[in-house]
Amino acid sequence: MSINIFKKDDQANGNFNNGEILEKKPIGFPQDRGKLKPYSNLFYWAHARAPLTDSIIGLHPHRGFEICSFVLKGEIEHYDTLLDKWIKLSKGDVQIIKAGKGISHSEKLKKGSEIFQIWFDPNIQESLYIDASYSDFKSKDFKIRSINNIESKIVQSNENQLSLQSTGIEIYEHKFKNGVHQLKVKNQCYHSYFILNGTLEINNQQFSQGDFLKIDNEDNLELVTKNNVRVFEILSLIRPPYKTYAEIHKII
Repeated sequence: MSINIFKKDDQANGNFNNGEILEKKPIGFPQDRGKLKPYSNLFYWAHARAPLTDSIIGLHPHRGFEICSFVLKGEIEHYDTLLDKWIKLSKGDVQIIKAGKGISHSEKLKKGSEIFQIWFDPNIQESLYIDASYSDFKSKDFKIRSINNIESKIVQSNENQLSLQSTGIEIYEHKFKNGVHQLKVKNQCYHSYFILNGTLEINNQQFSQGDFLKIDNEDNLELVTKNNVRVFEILSLIRPPYKTYAEIHKII
């Protein structure tokens, strides 16, 4: 059994514009000195929010990675040098930047908004040589599946709705009815859970909003859920079929 726990208070912190945008980082950059290093083809994961005012993260460059923003609450606007215009995204929407040879972008978080920004590694040794691209997806584009008192929004699966090049990535948002649930852990995969709402209990240990779990080597997992639990889940391969950026640069 392997359940690695990263409580909200133990995650790396970040901010922009003198605290107008605040961040908690389950997976931060090396300089953030967080407890959790990049793993699988998950390189970076930040939960950003603008609690008091609109605020802009200025134009900055990216190369190679797939930069994904998931709007959890409120509304954001996005600008990049490929499309050369501002695009509005609302709660439940997703944007994908395949940075390729290089692209610069800027984001405006509206007051009260929250997002995940997650960087996936699509094989950096290949992606650095392709043209950059941008896609956005509306909340209504994603399928909803209900099984055994769990409602799951399917953001990325084997059907590959987001067309990610990062191998083996699956992304879900789950809503649990209060009670006991049995979940199967997929072989040879990490299950990364960020708790969005409610109280979740595993092995008599409680977790709440903002806590992060990295789970593998489990056949089945029993969860006890209270207070309308919502969980954002990413599945990723324990061993992707290529060397990741973190492996190449020895930051794992």
